[in-house]
Amino acid sequence: MVHNTAKLGAAASDVVVAKVAHGLMSMTLRPTPVTDEEAFAAIKAGIDALPVGAKLFLNSAEFYGQGFSTANLELVARFFEKYPDYADRTFLSVKGGTLPGQLVSDGSRENLRRSVDAILKALRGTKRLDLFEPARRDSNYEIEQYAESLNEMVKEGKFDYIGLSEVNAETVRRAHKVMPVAAVEIEVSLQAYEEQTKDVIATCKELSIAVIAYSPLGLGLLTGHIKSRLDIDESDYRRLFSRFQDENIGHNLQLVDALASIATRKGITLAQLSIAWVGALGDHIIPLPGSSNVKRALENLVAGDVELSAEDLAEIAQLLEKYPRKGARYRDSISDKQLLLWN
Repeated sequence: MVHNTAKLGAAASDVVVAKVAHGLMSMTLRPTPVTDEEAFAAIKAGIDALPVGAKLFLNSAEFYGQGFSTANLELVARFFEKYPDYADRTFLSVKGGTLPGQLVSDGSRENLRRSVDAILKALRGTKRLDLFEPARRDSNYEIEQYAESLNEMVKEGKFDYIGLSEVNAETVRRAHKVMPVAAVEIEVSLQAYEEQTKDVIATCKELSIAVIAYSPLGLGLLTGHIKSRLDIDESDYRRLFSRFQDENIGHNLQLVDALASIATRKGITLAQLSIAWVGALGDHIIPLPGSSNVKRALENLVAGDVELSAEDLAEIAQLLEKYPRKGARYRDSISDKQLLLWN
């Protein structure tokens, strides 16, 4: 049983969720998706571990399937068809707003509506779409134009709450003036904690918006299971990322080795330490690791109950200064500002 919880923001401020969320991407966005049995067991175990009154925050997307299909949502629908009583014990957040079968954002009113309708069709009425978030902001459209489209669909009852993904602090501030933003999803980890990230976290705290911190395990690097680039399958997309290149990964693993000693001292796993550190950045921060394995899913959830002392946090801060990440979050040819629209 886990104990620590968090609340979302804006109109969803009365929604209580587990301190650690559950990302579903890895269940279907892979060459060989996991079986329904394995996926269902991981989701169900997390829900069963929650305190009374708390929901498990589930994170999916319209494009989390091979060929950027709706396979992940279809899996979610099958889960709730099998376990209909669990629908009200979860909070479902889904990213969308890209073109069908592509990772190209289209912020037009027509495409946002198409995306939401596609999500609802894939869910087949098995689970309420609690929160919708455009996966990336399309720079062809002002955030105020997004607000008009999203607010319209909320009023129509297509979904309940509005989220944002990979936007900067100024965009969050502008958006919140014209629409009630319940959550902002950004990457936060001991390998991704830039000034822009800190600004978003601070702005969301000021505005009482939850931060959904995806990849708190640094795309797996902070679990301790990756010892070199050779541990990553040749078909794995992480092979393309700068931080995993031969000239960078050795340096980045020095931080992992140093953190491992702290985890051992505290009697927790390296993954739990990494998730707990993200959660310690604020009461409004909800770490979002992903897993399709029961043991890992429960290990992640329990990390929400790990308490880090001031001494622990100070020691980790020193390690971050000593071993700053080498390599871009994604590719050196595309800066974080370009890719994530930090503008």
